[in-house]
Amino acid sequence: MAPVPPGICFLTSFNRDQWYKAFTFGLTFLLYTSFHLSRKPISIVKSELHKNCAHVMEGSTESSSSHQPVPHPELDCSWKPFDRNNYKQLLGAMDYSFLCAYAIGMYLSGIIGERLPIRLYLTVGMLTSGLFTCLFGLGYVYDIHSLGFYIFVQVANGLVQTTGWPSVVTCIGNWFGKGRRGLIMGLWNSHTSVGNILGSLIAGYYVSSNWGLSFIVPGVIIAAMGVICFFFLIEHPNDLKIASTHSSAPSNQSWDTELLLGQESIGVCVPVQQVVVVKSEAEPSAISFMGALRIPGVVEFSLCLLFAKLVSYTFLFWLPLYITKAAHLDAKKAGDLSTLFDVGGIVGGILAGVISDKMGKRATTCAVMLLLAAPTLYGFSMMSQFGLGPTIGMLLVCGGLVNGPYALITTAVSADLGTHKSLKGNARALSTVTAIIDGTGSVGAAVGPLLAGLLSAQGWDQVFYMLMTADFLALLLLLRLVMKELRSHRNRPGVAVELKEH
Repeated sequence: MAPVPPGICFLTSFNRDQWYKAFTFGLTFLLYTSFHLSRKPISIVKSELHKNCAHVMEGSTESSSSHQPVPHPELDCSWKPFDRNNYKQLLGAMDYSFLCAYAIGMYLSGIIGERLPIRLYLTVGMLTSGLFTCLFGLGYVYDIHSLGFYIFVQVANGLVQTTGWPSVVTCIGNWFGKGRRGLIMGLWNSHTSVGNILGSLIAGYYVSSNWGLSFIVPGVIIAAMGVICFFFLIEHPNDLKIASTHSSAPSNQSWDTELLLGQESIGVCVPVQQVVVVKSEAEPSAISFMGALRIPGVVEFSLCLLFAKLVSYTFLFWLPLYITKAAHLDAKKAGDLSTLFDVGGIVGGILAGVISDKMGKRATTCAVMLLLAAPTLYGFSMMSQFGLGPTIGMLLVCGGLVNGPYALITTAVSADLGTHKSLKGNARALSTVTAIIDGTGSVGAAVGPLLAGLLSAQGWDQVFYMLMTADFLALLLLLRLVMKELRSHRNRPGVAVELKEH
């Protein structure tokens, strides 16, 4: 058990437990908001890395009359090396570098996270993520045009960002039980979309004048949130009980002491410099990777998330560029318009949580939203033919149906499975289960943007056919769990799937 962070111990109130729940809810919300805020700029900056110089070339051609146009410096308006004809593949390779590293690192992150204090693990991850996010922006400041540099930064950032999700889900799962978990986590998971929106607005503000700041500012923000995490994050309610026992026990020690942790050690203090974490023999050990896979429902939801996250992250990394090309808007306006997709995602995640709580059927809720998403994606593919009003409506609806299942699986479903009764109260499994589910989903997140970069060269219709196929496959993978839910007569709120051992 980790010590209560400095700056928290003095806080007391009549309704202390509820206050701390609200505090942890808000703090973890802001922490993961900063993660997504730092991921979003690359999708906004893409259209700046490769500009459409056609109008400049036309003017140059007209001025040269019948003579062959001579290249001018002003025609070189793209950022090398993304000025080539295969720029979509190069941009896709950058996305793939980040997401592939993220997917691989996620499997290790959950296992490591169970064995280290969450507060310290998350703090280090946020500080290093801020460093690498800023480093990408410094490529503009120092006029760096090496593809290898940008790919290295993306790979390093992808690895360190894996510290975030298992840590915050474990923390929020420690504080909130299964009652109304879908609603609570649906509200909480809106940090993903809020981060995307803020990242779009910040990156869009700087993209036309200095795209380096589109990365540097979010990088500074996530690093600053890492410092706040270190001082104020409380990992588990038991930490407060230990702190309370310590504060009420008579002691002659100076204020420069901390409680020595352990289930059987009460009121024992040592100097801060010599704090040791003592484990009780009765404390459950961390679950193995294979042990987590044997939890009923983990494999099905993990594979479903692979395809659901493929769709979501393709939109995350390519939607602003698609809007730029389809609606003929500049980078800032396209970025602002793409935030409507994230607004729809917030609503969709909350609705998915509320409906699954009331029905007691997580898999069925996801399946229905996936079924509705496919025809919506087809309509969205024709958005360039609509006016502004219908386009806004399609962005909102599509965002809700695409992100609803993704949000539900990565939060409430992961928490349900990570605290499954087969674990016999071993809550330490939550980090590993969360990492397995999100890590598998991140494989799809890595493949989706890469395929989008390759297929978009043949036309954007091919990209949307891929997305519709992915939604259909995600639906198929849930059918067995859906049938179990529909046959079940025990529809208790908060229990999504009758996950009996088998």
